[in-house]
Amino acid sequence: MQPRNMSMSGVVDLAAVKAAGEAKAKAEQARAEAARQAAQGGAPASAGAVPPSALVIDVDEAGFERDVLQLSAEVPVVLDFWAEWCEPCKQLSPLLERLTIEANGRLLLAKVDVDSNQMLMQQFGIQGIPAVFAVVAGQVLPLFQGVAPEQEIRATLAQLVQVAEERFGIIGIEVDPNAEGAPASAPAAEAEAPEGPYDALLEAAVVALDAGDLGGAVQAYKNVLADDPANIEARLGLAQAELLARVKDMNPQAVRAAAAEDPKDPAAQIAAADLDLVGGHVEDAFGRLVDTVRVTAGADRDAVRVRLLELFEVIGADDPRVAAARTALARVLF
Repeated sequence: MQPRNMSMSGVVDLAAVKAAGEAKAKAEQARAEAARQAAQGGAPASAGAVPPSALVIDVDEAGFERDVLQLSAEVPVVLDFWAEWCEPCKQLSPLLERLTIEANGRLLLAKVDVDSNQMLMQQFGIQGIPAVFAVVAGQVLPLFQGVAPEQEIRATLAQLVQVAEERFGIIGIEVDPNAEGAPASAPAAEAEAPEGPYDALLEAAVVALDAGDLGGAVQAYKNVLADDPANIEARLGLAQAELLARVKDMNPQAVRAAAAEDPKDPAAQIAAADLDLVGGHVEDAFGRLVDTVRVTAGADRDAVRVRLLELFEVIGADDPRVAAARTALARVLF
């Protein structure tokens, strides 16, 4: 794997899009496994809640694919190439660790000891340390080399978070400050039974969906998000309700005929992808939009990319089909 010759300034000038969300139930199911791996000193395996200490990990050549490449589909991974004898590294590494913890799950810091990982150092073409890279959706971004002022580093990391959210819908991993050192069984997590402040509104949205009142469901989810924009369940539900509303009055035959007639027509391909997803053809929907991104440009291309990220929300970020599609999208965009 060779680093790409890419600067942050060439990536961040993009229209903002809605970040991809994950289902609350899936996050809860992943919580115990993430806590177990964190307690064992490994990287978090999914978007389940992890203690803050799990946001800073040591990475070697053997675990690079698992701990960096795979995780970069869920959270931007910052790579800190350092060595014990490197005096500037002793200034930079603690700063990166602090800023990563402050990012509260929107970044993961992976520390690479170059003395023990010469192959990784060669693959990244590193001539001197400290050297800092990032990996987002499997794509490598060179950030900076040497020690920079905190203000500049903070701004660079903020841009990295923005790139991950706007271009790939990657919003990071959930952090539980109370999970530090918690065992896998985590009794406290099971005790989280009190009714949440938005349970009634979320239940109303589900009832509306079951009754076919898509407009009512959309409004109920929006009511939750108006007060709590980060509510995962509401974001996922809204994405699903809006998808169903879009396809409700479609003529499937006409939509598919229009899409087949012009593979470069973004509106036709977007409509067909919506139908694909509702019909359970998830990979077909994703592949259709990735292919359309490949053959379009400008506003048309951005519209297709935005819809693809919205469909990622419907399926959930921890679905392997979403991770694969994100990687395919990254290849097309870069």
